[in-house]
Amino acid sequence: MTPLARRVQRTYLALVVGNTLATAFIWGINTLFLLDAGLSNVEAFAANAFFTAGMVLFEVPTGVVADSRGRRASYLLGTVTLAASTALYWALWRVEGPFWAWAVVSVLLGLGFTFFSGAVEAWLVDALRATGYAGALEPVFARGQVAGGVAMLVGSVAGGVVAQVTDLGVPFLLRAGVLLVMLVVAAVFMRDLGFTPAAHARPGEAVRAILTQSLHHGLGNPPVRWLMLAAPFVSGVGVYAFYAMQPFLLELYGDPDAYAVAGLAAAVIAGSQVLGGALATRVRRLVHRRTTILIGGTAAGAGTLALLGLVDGFALALGLLVLWGVAAAAVTPVRQAYLNDLVPSEQRATVLSFDSLVGNVGGVVVQPALGRAADVWGYGTTYLIGAAVNLLALPFLVASRRRRSPADVGGG
Repeated sequence: MTPLARRVQRTYLALVVGNTLATAFIWGINTLFLLDAGLSNVEAFAANAFFTAGMVLFEVPTGVVADSRGRRASYLLGTVTLAASTALYWALWRVEGPFWAWAVVSVLLGLGFTFFSGAVEAWLVDALRATGYAGALEPVFARGQVAGGVAMLVGSVAGGVVAQVTDLGVPFLLRAGVLLVMLVVAAVFMRDLGFTPAAHARPGEAVRAILTQSLHHGLGNPPVRWLMLAAPFVSGVGVYAFYAMQPFLLELYGDPDAYAVAGLAAAVIAGSQVLGGALATRVRRLVHRRTTILIGGTAAGAGTLALLGLVDGFALALGLLVLWGVAAAAVTPVRQAYLNDLVPSEQRATVLSFDSLVGNVGGVVVQPALGRAADVWGYGTTYLIGAAVNLLALPFLVASRRRRSPADVGGG
């Protein structure tokens, strides 16, 4: 890497660490927070589904903002929106607000995250190319995943411990505070390199032009299309599995008030993310095609979820949680690199946002459905159902592989 490319990577790692740390403060206790506010299982996972619905609604519009106004502008808008909506979440918990209010604020939280999704990744890839980096993307994304995993480990453990010694609301205030710090960091260090915002006479023309081209390079590009269509089955189940793990582990542990144990669940996933990120580059060197890793990792994740649905011991469940996290983490940098090598710079942020949108559609449907199943049959059964849903992604990944795109072996 050139010195400027290293500076870009350092900025990217700082953004990943800050964002993940802020979010991780509540990852270990979010479901418990919603239940403590008086929501049922169905309402708690429905609130999460409204968050996902917000991401579905705003993914493409905010991706267009990133491609037309700049990735830095999109990031700054996301930080402000997310900090404000996090504070509103805390206020609703304080007053035990009605479900409709939780739904509205959850949508606003989704809006905040959509300003990040696509924009940061697109900023990184374009800036690296502009500064002379011509290497594979997997190592860069893997370093980001390792850094994010460490931040998640620190944040989730800290969030669980803070909730244990204070209350379930304090981690949300910590999250808002860290986001304000990241607003300053991005304003100072983040610059759009290797990217020129779309120049159109009117905003409406910019939106139409970018969206049309993004659909062409997204769903209109067969290997991208099949990769995107696999996402709902993986993403929807993944989000539910993570958040259901909090009450599931407490149930197995035998103490519903052990919030530090709930934080441990997120910490275990964080450690798995670090390990998976470290393994991703090594696995990529050994495996010729990226889609081979995607197919194998998805199948392994589904098998682990099925085993989670059958266990009745706390320690064994933790071990399986580690395996599930490692499988997912090892696949993620490879998928990121594959998708980025398939799309052009001008529409990169919007295509990445559209990919996130398609994945989040699965969360809108899967989370409340499995939340209802948990009320009726228990958490174990929902993991068995989730494993079956996860396997539905495999035919789409195979279809992407059959296109034999040069990106499938790129960077190897």
